[in-house]
Amino acid sequence: MNNKIVSTELNVKDNLIKVIRINNIDYISLTDLARYKNSNNPGDVIIKWMSNKSSFDFYSLWEELFNEKFKLAESREFKNDSASQSFTMSPSRWINMTNAIGFISKRGKYDGGTFAHPDIALEFASWIDPAFKLYLIKEFERLKYNENYQNEIEWSVRRMLSKTNYKIHTDSIKQNIVPTLSESQKQFVYADEADVINVALFGMTAKEWRENNPDLKGNIRDYTDFYT
Repeated sequence: MNNKIVSTELNVKDNLIKVIRINNIDYISLTDLARYKNSNNPGDVIIKWMSNKSSFDFYSLWEELFNEKFKLAESREFKNDSASQSFTMSPSRWINMTNAIGFISKRGKYDGGTFAHPDIALEFASWIDPAFKLYLIKEFERLKYNENYQNEIEWSVRRMLSKTNYKIHTDSIKQNIVPTLSESQKQFVYADEADVINVALFGMTAKEWRENNPDLKGNIRDYTDFYT
């Protein structure tokens, strides 16, 4: 199921840091964090950190602990090379080769970049500047208590539940009420899920109502007590 991506921004020492929530998990933009160190080439900062042996040990262990589909064999091959000064790792390479979930690589001019789970993002921020990490922790904790952000997440969940319930209702009507309708009404019902409920409640489709009431504005539901 494709859940809606909820996004917002943190202001960390006058630096805007994007945060996205996917499948109820927050991810912090490493690209925005890296701009604190190098505003012109943040991608190079991320690669330099990921190519560091101690960094590699951290994010590879994180995947082992929290990712059931992590490709451990591939990770161990990288681990053998990580002590070498020529070792280089990028977010896309790591994701593609090991099925990593701690990093997300998004394309896009305005909302693209590399994002990471907070555990990894905070470790990255600490490598950039320990003081910067403390400011990030403070703002991220503030976000957790931000009512507007939480309401948007809850709204997204409620919308998905509502859509599911709507499907349940229409399927029930098709099974129990539609068989009693005329053949012409059945054709309209199956053409539009909304009309499944319209026919069940009002005995006609939205199109039939408009044809019978050309001078009335709105729709069939505006002229009934069912929704008051």
